[in-house]
Amino acid sequence: MIARGQRRRPSVRTGECLTTETLRLADEVAGVLASHGAKTAVIGAIALAIHGYARGTEDLDLATTIDLAVLRKAASDLETRGCVVRLGEPDADDPLGGVLTVTRDEADPVQVVNYANPFRPGSDALAASALASAIPKVLGSLAVVDLPHLVALKLYAGGRKSMVDILEILDRNPDADRDRIRDVCARFGLEAEWNDVADPRARF
Repeated sequence: MIARGQRRRPSVRTGECLTTETLRLADEVAGVLASHGAKTAVIGAIALAIHGYARGTEDLDLATTIDLAVLRKAASDLETRGCVVRLGEPDADDPLGGVLTVTRDEADPVQVVNYANPFRPGSDALAASALASAIPKVLGSLAVVDLPHLVALKLYAGGRKSMVDILEILDRNPDADRDRIRDVCARFGLEAEWNDVADPRARF
């Protein structure tokens, strides 16, 4: 919801809007992470909107791959800057390496999704590839993951909501390079999951 007085900036290819405050906060979060040597890129619902499928969301998600100790330092830095932070730390059963939620003033929450779980070596491989191939400066200074990696990340997340997101984004991108999507998925052990979703009978 847009609070009174908040300026809005249209996101690319959709009629949806992000507040200037949210983009400013996301840019600051990305900058703090960059100061610790971590790349970031937009994922989640905002990335879906960039690629043509807009749905409701209450936050802006940034992917990263960062050592947990460094993520704690970044959280502390953001708190020093006046942000409210909440860090959910991982365990051995968690597919992620922690989620840092950052809020401030009238901005929507910015969630940093860390894929580097110290208890699961190699868990960051897909996200590292997504960051390396992300499209730069799509939302101001923020990069956005490309379509093949966005699909792969959704498959990695699993669940009905992610599957619906994939079907919707594929419907809106009929000319997408499905061979490249398949190659990315296969590289990270998700080829069977991709084949299930790519089947035209895969509907929920």
